[in-house]
Amino acid sequence: MNAADAVYVEEGRIKAIGRKEELKLQLTGRRVRTVDWEGAVVLPGLSDAHMHLSMHGMKLDMLDFSSAASKEEMLRLLRERAALTPPGEWILGLNWNENNFTPAEAPTLEELNAVSERHPIFLTRTCFHAYLANTEAYHRAGVAADTPDPKSGAFGRDESGQLNGWVYEEASAAFTKVQPEPDYAVKKEAIRRAWLDALRLGLTAAHTEDLRFLGSIETMLQICHELREEEGIAFRTHQLIYYPFLAEAQERGLRSGAGDEWLRIGAVKLFADGAIGGRTALLQAPYSDAPQTRGMAIHSEEGIAAIVREARRQGFPIAVHAIGDGAADLTLRAMEQFPLAQDSRLPDRLIHAQVLDAGLVRRMATLPLAADIQPRFVASDFPWVLDRVGPQRTEYLYAWKKLSAAGIVCAGGSDAPIEPLNPLLGMHAAVTRRKPEESHEGYLPEEKLTTAEALALFTSGSAFAAGEARERGSIEVGKFADFTVLDRELEGDPQQLLDARVRMTIVNGKIGYQA
Repeated sequence: MNAADAVYVEEGRIKAIGRKEELKLQLTGRRVRTVDWEGAVVLPGLSDAHMHLSMHGMKLDMLDFSSAASKEEMLRLLRERAALTPPGEWILGLNWNENNFTPAEAPTLEELNAVSERHPIFLTRTCFHAYLANTEAYHRAGVAADTPDPKSGAFGRDESGQLNGWVYEEASAAFTKVQPEPDYAVKKEAIRRAWLDALRLGLTAAHTEDLRFLGSIETMLQICHELREEEGIAFRTHQLIYYPFLAEAQERGLRSGAGDEWLRIGAVKLFADGAIGGRTALLQAPYSDAPQTRGMAIHSEEGIAAIVREARRQGFPIAVHAIGDGAADLTLRAMEQFPLAQDSRLPDRLIHAQVLDAGLVRRMATLPLAADIQPRFVASDFPWVLDRVGPQRTEYLYAWKKLSAAGIVCAGGSDAPIEPLNPLLGMHAAVTRRKPEESHEGYLPEEKLTTAEALALFTSGSAFAAGEARERGSIEVGKFADFTVLDRELEGDPQQLLDARVRMTIVNGKIGYQA
């Protein structure tokens, strides 16, 4: 099969693989369109197993702090946006990370107020679990120093009990609720931008959860249908259902696996904890650099059990955001208490799985689940994450090699817009466990993956998590004709992953992108 240099596609599926001359003979007399890849390297279609298309699309049109290297630069970008924004309108920004600043400081409430007292300012940290607000934003949200914290969140306060500008987890709802609601056209354009950007980066599909932005399953289905049928954009989506929308899913009679070759319904999404950066990820023992906290559980054990029970009643697997080992334990207990139906087409998912231990990995290996991992987090989180968790927890920190050795299938994603959507950057992080500009042996190098293993995260691993291993994830006769065409081989020097360029993205036998 290594000698094969051509594939024949019919009705979106691979019908034959072989030598070009042989296939031409077999197809004599048929009208066949030929696409010459001109010696390019053809991979199985890459698929991002965990991202948010809507927010990635919005990010492409928002104030983005990804490139900010300091608090001062962040404030400069804010001042520039304030000068262009009519007084009274919201200034929204995202993707700032104070851990990458020198010194590692975020803007203070006073500094945000100095930028503008006439604009409400609300900024989303790179983890999407912590936020910054100015005083005008607090006023709009109806939040004062004596406002009680919500059950699954907190308003940051200084030692005297006054608001300090920080907002954590679901306390952000008070601010998003009073922001202008995007209309249908804005929502559709965000998804459209994201689809086209994904295709440009070589992605043939994405597993996404967008209902918190789109507002309803009906809107999600309508937008995807219009982009596919009216605009002809060739892109696949696997749609996770955020748990508050289970009632709508039941009304529409939706089950996991429902859909067609372009859109399928996936698992029910919920959060067990937050993020390590803001110390809201739930750990079993206190944070090493903040012994006063273990993080934050988004739901109680009973609360998670109730959600999982309802998801199972409706025939859904679950996909649970669980970064800390405490959250992983809560999640696995729920999965063990309410087992996935044996005839389920899709596995459960443990999303992120960044802080684990040997016992948790053994329990994961006994369950029908996929580890939904994001390799780029290593490039963003190290070395500061080592101070957060301490040396006693590093053995199973972002431990992808150990997960694979235990027989747990890992699916690779970006968590865009939190990390860059480019899957080759994710693969580079999996292979090197360092930032692209660094040259050391990598953080916890024993957990490095080979290039082939990294590729599998975004091909066969992603297909497994979607319950589509028999349909996608490899180039085989009978599977869907999804291909990512690159200008070079990826094996060898990891620099190839950074230098490679996408020449073509083919989905279901259709050209979705061509350079």
